[in-house]
Amino acid sequence: MNDLLQFPGLPPIPPLGIGTWQWGDTLIWGYGKTYSQDDARQAYMLALNAGIRLFDTAEVYGLGKSERLLGMFYHDYTPKPLVVSKMFPFPWRFSRKALLRALRSSLRRLDLSRLDLYLLHWPWPPVSLEGWAESLAEAYELGLTRAVGVSNHNLAQTERVSKVLERHGVRLAANQIEFNLLERGPEHTGLLSALQAEGIVPMAYSPLGMGWLTGKYTLDNPPPGRYRGQRYIAHKQRLPGLLQALSEVAQAKGATPAQVALRWCIQKGTLPIPGAKNVRQAQANAGALRLELSADDIIRLDFASP
Repeated sequence: MNDLLQFPGLPPIPPLGIGTWQWGDTLIWGYGKTYSQDDARQAYMLALNAGIRLFDTAEVYGLGKSERLLGMFYHDYTPKPLVVSKMFPFPWRFSRKALLRALRSSLRRLDLSRLDLYLLHWPWPPVSLEGWAESLAEAYELGLTRAVGVSNHNLAQTERVSKVLERHGVRLAANQIEFNLLERGPEHTGLLSALQAEGIVPMAYSPLGMGWLTGKYTLDNPPPGRYRGQRYIAHKQRLPGLLQALSEVAQAKGATPAQVALRWCIQKGTLPIPGAKNVRQAQANAGALRLELSADDIIRLDFASP
């Protein structure tokens, strides 16, 4: 039922990871208020025991706190999953060499000598995409990461980075993109199919729509916080119908709406990386690996989504 997924140059893993934006982030997710470091640790252990073999972080998540927590958990438990982190192109990073400095800082926080996958978080200036791509290739050649990729890049930007990497004999391993039942842009623009055709793994972040697709929230009871509550409000006309379809498919499958939403991402050919603030969420996420949607289920969800 669950085919393994493989990044170029890395061992195959189940098609589901865990995103760790919530670990350490107080502004959007409320770390330290409704959940703690111990909750994150329990979520890590449960996910690992349930077969999850990839954890995604970034230097900006919790201002480095997420990387430090993930590094701590990584060294405390086995088996060892793939570790992914990202470099944020702040406007004061004028030189492409800033990527190597950022990567080495991430490695120190993670207490690792090498990452499994390192991504350019956004395709932003002042350094050109070609410049950042040169540094990604250098990071690979220096042995600081086993694979490299990008995040939030459209098709043209992805091709520009890939072309530079190819000159160094380095493959672009991944593009981490927002993709879920409320955000299907990569599917409609052709980006998703192009990535799949080139063997570049589409990593789907926010696969649960920042909570909207979990079955917990409605238009009358949106996710907490202005950012999460307003993130997909443009789709409010279709939200009730989509949430109803999710609920009905989930009920028929003996699953949760969140598991159905994650499984939809998997069967669209992506690697979803939902967050997990506690052991309950980690366990619920992992249930998507044991689920299978029929062609009719997929069609129904596609029709109900924006």
